Amino acid sequence: MMKNFFAAATLIFAALLCRPAAAELKTIHSEKSLYRNIFVTEEGDLRCLTFRRATAGTRQTCKMMSNPNHLYFPYTRMMIGSLFMKPHPGRVLIIGLGGGTLPMTVHALAPEAAIDVVEIDPAVVKAARNYFGFVTDDKINVHEEDGRVFVKKAIAQKAQYDLIMLDAFADDYIPEHLLTREFLEEVKTVLAPDGVVAANTFSSSGLYPYESVTYAAAFGTFYNLKQANRVIWAQKNNTLPSLATLQENAKGLDAAMTERGVSSSELLSEASTKVDWATNTRLLTDQYMPSNLLNAAR
Repeated sequence: MMKNFFAAATLIFAALLCRPAAAELKTIHSEKSLYRNIFVTEEGDLRCLTFRRATAGTRQTCKMMSNPNHLYFPYTRMMIGSLFMKPHPGRVLIIGLGGGTLPMTVHALAPEAAIDVVEIDPAVVKAARNYFGFVTDDKINVHEEDGRVFVKKAIAQKAQYDLIMLDAFADDYIPEHLLTREFLEEVKTVLAPDGVVAANTFSSSGLYPYESVTYAAAFGTFYNLKQANRVIWAQKNNTLPSLATLQENAKGLDAAMTERGVSSSELLSEASTKVDWATNTRLLTDQYMPSNLLNAAR
């Protein structure tokens, strides 16, 4: 029996020696900008951007270096899925850059679209360019300013966008002034009549019911998709295409989406208009937006 025990122990020890070591989390860039701390980390094949500290649990953007087209996070897949609502946008506005995943993917899937990207922090733009392959061309323009200020200017210019993606995050959550009904009404003003808004929020946030009633007040019924994050797909005037229409639109995008790890059937099975929040929750407004306190209470 002892002989068998030592033989088994020897095999286990040999297996442990042969097992690849876990990849070390390395910080390859750190910077304190005017707005936040910025870290770029690598862990094996995965390169990530974080605004809080260099740990695996606080990542804003991640990219598999061996497969850069793959959309690593569920929220990016849900955001890109908004193209099922508007497969051929002529003009796109993206508020919040991160590592540049959304604009680069939209550009690849809708190459004729003119894309305006708004990012308040020049250091984030620099990190996206230097570490995540973000590039601009005659179709992608970057505006280094506050997202709400940009929208107000766009209203003055009577701009209209077919797809607007809201993906701006500070250290902990979405900046308060980008959560209010007034801001969403401003966004709606620059949205084309059949345009689509896709907004990235959290499914587990204490703000969930507050955000929900605020989006409902601005847009009416919306599609709700929930995984680790929650993404909202909305249109003007309480109008939404049917799921059958979305499924039909998805057919033309399936090959390109699959290449990026997006399953149209999975996404559309999650899209729901069910109201799962208290409808008497107070709206977030420019006069009432204690988002940090509400979020901390979860």
